[in-house]
Amino acid sequence: MITMKAHYGWLARGTCRGRLPGDETLAPDAEPPIGAHIVTPRRTYTHHGIYVGQGRVVQYGGLVRGLRRGPVEEVSLSRFAQGRLIWIRMTESSWLDPDEVVRRARERLGEDRYHVLTNNCEHLCEWCVRGEHRSYQVDQLLASCGLRYRVIELFARALYVRRQMQI
Repeated sequence: MITMKAHYGWLARGTCRGRLPGDETLAPDAEPPIGAHIVTPRRTYTHHGIYVGQGRVVQYGGLVRGLRRGPVEEVSLSRFAQGRLIWIRMTESSWLDPDEVVRRARERLGEDRYHVLTNNCEHLCEWCVRGEHRSYQVDQLLASCGLRYRVIELFARALYVRRQMQI
Protein backbone atom coordinates (compact mmCIF):
# COMPACT_ATOMS: atom_id res chain seq x y z
CA MET A 1 0.00 0.00 0.00
CA ILE A 2 1.25 3.47 -0.87
CA THR A 3 1.99 5.86 1.99
CA MET A 4 0.53 8.99 0.51
CA LYS A 5 0.75 11.55 3.25
CA ALA A 6 4.53 11.80 3.12
CA HIS A 7 4.39 13.01 -0.47
CA TYR A 8 2.31 16.17 -0.02
CA GLY A 9 4.35 19.34 0.14
CA TRP A 10 2.43 22.54 0.85
CA LEU A 11 3.15 25.97 -0.53
CA ALA A 12 6.44 25.20 -2.22
CA ARG A 13 7.11 28.46 -4.08
CA GLY A 14 3.38 29.08 -4.45
CA THR A 15 2.52 25.70 -5.95
CA CYS A 16 1.41 22.41 -4.49
CA ARG A 17 3.57 19.37 -5.08
CA GLY A 18 0.69 17.01 -4.46
CA ARG A 19 1.74 14.52 -7.09
CA LEU A 20 2.24 10.99 -5.84
CA PRO A 21 4.48 8.23 -7.17
CA GLY A 22 2.48 6.42 -9.80
CA ASP A 23 0.31 9.41 -10.72
CA GLU A 24 0.11 9.69 -14.49
CA THR A 25 -0.23 12.98 -16.34
CA LEU A 26 -3.17 12.96 -18.72
CA ALA A 27 -2.25 14.07 -22.25
CA PRO A 28 -4.11 17.26 -23.24
CA ASP A 29 -6.17 15.47 -25.90
CA ALA A 30 -6.76 12.25 -23.92
CA GLU A 31 -9.75 11.10 -21.91
CA PRO A 32 -9.29 9.56 -18.45
CA PRO A 33 -10.59 6.03 -17.83
CA ILE A 34 -14.14 5.87 -16.51
CA GLY A 35 -14.16 5.81 -12.71
CA ALA A 36 -10.67 7.33 -12.48
CA HIS A 37 -9.71 9.46 -9.48
CA ILE A 38 -8.33 12.57 -11.16
CA VAL A 39 -6.36 15.41 -9.61
CA THR A 40 -5.46 18.91 -10.74
CA PRO A 41 -3.15 21.35 -8.95
CA ARG A 42 -4.33 24.64 -7.51
CA ARG A 43 -2.18 27.33 -5.95
CA THR A 44 -1.95 25.81 -2.45
CA TYR A 45 -3.69 22.44 -2.73
CA THR A 46 -4.83 19.79 -5.20
CA HIS A 47 -8.42 19.46 -6.39
CA HIS A 48 -9.91 15.97 -6.81
CA GLY A 49 -12.74 14.50 -8.88
CA ILE A 50 -14.11 11.25 -10.32
CA TYR A 51 -14.25 10.95 -14.10
CA VAL A 52 -17.70 9.60 -15.05
CA GLY A 53 -17.36 9.54 -18.85
CA GLN A 54 -18.38 11.69 -21.81
CA GLY A 55 -16.14 14.55 -20.68
CA ARG A 56 -17.81 14.83 -17.24
CA VAL A 57 -16.40 14.86 -13.69
CA VAL A 58 -18.11 14.57 -10.31
CA GLN A 59 -16.46 16.96 -7.86
CA TYR A 60 -17.17 18.69 -4.58
CA GLY A 61 -17.71 22.34 -5.50
CA GLY A 62 -16.21 23.35 -2.18
CA LEU A 63 -15.70 27.05 -1.69
CA VAL A 64 -15.87 27.89 -5.40
CA ARG A 65 -18.46 30.57 -4.71
CA GLY A 66 -16.28 32.54 -2.29
CA LEU A 67 -17.33 31.93 1.28
CA ARG A 68 -20.47 30.10 0.17
CA ARG A 69 -19.82 26.38 -0.16
CA GLY A 70 -20.79 24.43 -3.26
CA PRO A 71 -22.40 20.99 -3.50
CA VAL A 72 -21.21 17.78 -5.09
CA GLU A 73 -21.80 18.42 -8.78
CA GLU A 74 -21.13 17.02 -12.22
CA VAL A 75 -19.11 19.41 -14.39
CA SER A 76 -17.17 19.33 -17.64
CA LEU A 77 -13.59 18.10 -17.61
CA SER A 78 -12.41 21.57 -18.73
CA ARG A 79 -14.29 23.28 -15.87
CA PHE A 80 -12.75 20.79 -13.43
CA ALA A 81 -9.19 21.41 -14.71
CA GLN A 82 -9.48 25.19 -15.20
CA GLY A 83 -6.66 25.08 -17.73
CA ARG A 84 -4.29 23.12 -15.50
CA LEU A 85 -2.74 19.68 -15.90
CA ILE A 86 -4.72 16.64 -14.86
CA TRP A 87 -3.18 13.62 -13.17
CA ILE A 88 -4.76 10.23 -12.87
CA ARG A 89 -4.36 8.97 -9.31
CA MET A 90 -3.29 5.37 -9.59
CA THR A 91 -4.04 3.39 -6.43
CA GLU A 92 -3.05 -0.19 -5.95
CA SER A 93 -5.75 -0.73 -3.34
CA SER A 94 -8.75 0.28 -5.44
CA TRP A 95 -11.29 -2.41 -4.67
CA LEU A 96 -14.24 -1.23 -6.72
CA ASP A 97 -14.88 -1.62 -10.43
CA PRO A 98 -15.19 1.60 -12.48
CA ASP A 99 -18.97 1.40 -12.81
CA GLU A 100 -19.33 1.12 -9.03
CA VAL A 101 -16.99 4.10 -8.52
CA VAL A 102 -19.17 6.17 -10.90
CA ARG A 103 -22.34 4.99 -9.15
CA ARG A 104 -20.95 5.97 -5.75
CA ALA A 105 -19.88 9.40 -7.06
CA ARG A 106 -23.25 10.12 -8.64
CA GLU A 107 -25.04 8.89 -5.51
CA ARG A 108 -23.59 11.92 -3.71
CA LEU A 109 -24.68 14.51 -6.33
CA GLY A 110 -26.36 17.45 -4.65
CA GLU A 111 -24.79 16.76 -1.26
CA ASP A 112 -24.05 20.12 0.31
CA ARG A 113 -22.00 19.33 3.41
CA TYR A 114 -18.57 20.53 2.31
CA HIS A 115 -16.06 21.13 5.07
CA VAL A 116 -12.42 21.74 4.26
CA LEU A 117 -11.13 19.55 7.12
CA THR A 118 -13.72 16.79 7.32
CA ASN A 119 -15.59 16.48 4.01
CA ASN A 120 -13.76 17.90 1.01
CA CYS A 121 -13.18 16.81 -2.61
CA GLU A 122 -10.43 14.36 -1.68
CA HIS A 123 -12.61 12.77 1.02
CA LEU A 124 -15.29 12.26 -1.65
CA CYS A 125 -12.90 10.64 -4.14
CA GLU A 126 -11.17 8.40 -1.61
CA TRP A 127 -14.59 7.16 -0.48
CA CYS A 128 -15.70 6.49 -4.07
CA VAL A 129 -12.52 4.66 -5.09
CA ARG A 130 -11.26 3.01 -1.89
CA GLY A 131 -14.15 3.11 0.56
CA GLU A 132 -12.17 5.38 2.93
CA HIS A 133 -13.44 8.80 3.98
CA ARG A 134 -9.99 10.40 4.05
CA SER A 135 -7.95 13.36 2.84
CA TYR A 136 -4.20 12.95 2.73
CA GLN A 137 -3.81 16.70 2.20
CA VAL A 138 -5.64 17.41 5.47
CA ASP A 139 -3.63 14.73 7.26
CA GLN A 140 -0.38 16.32 6.10
CA LEU A 141 -1.50 19.85 6.90
CA LEU A 142 -2.56 18.91 10.41
CA ALA A 143 0.64 16.93 11.00
CA SER A 144 2.72 19.93 9.96
CA CYS A 145 0.74 22.30 12.21
CA GLY A 146 1.10 20.26 15.37
CA LEU A 147 -1.14 19.30 18.25
CA ARG A 148 -3.14 22.54 18.39
CA TYR A 149 -4.64 21.84 14.97
CA ARG A 150 -5.14 18.17 15.82
CA VAL A 151 -7.52 19.25 18.57
CA ILE A 152 -9.40 21.46 16.09
CA GLU A 153 -9.59 18.55 13.63
CA LEU A 154 -10.99 16.17 16.25
CA PHE A 155 -13.60 18.75 17.23
CA ALA A 156 -14.54 19.31 13.56
CA ARG A 157 -14.85 15.56 12.93
CA ALA A 158 -17.04 15.17 16.01
CA LEU A 159 -19.34 17.89 14.70
CA TYR A 160 -19.42 16.20 11.29
CA VAL A 161 -20.34 12.81 12.80
CA ARG A 162 -23.00 14.46 14.96
CA ARG A 163 -24.47 16.23 11.92
CA GLN A 164 -24.45 12.93 9.93
CA MET A 165 -26.37 11.22 12.72
CA GLN A 166 -29.05 13.92 12.60
CA ILE A 167 -29.62 13.47 8.86
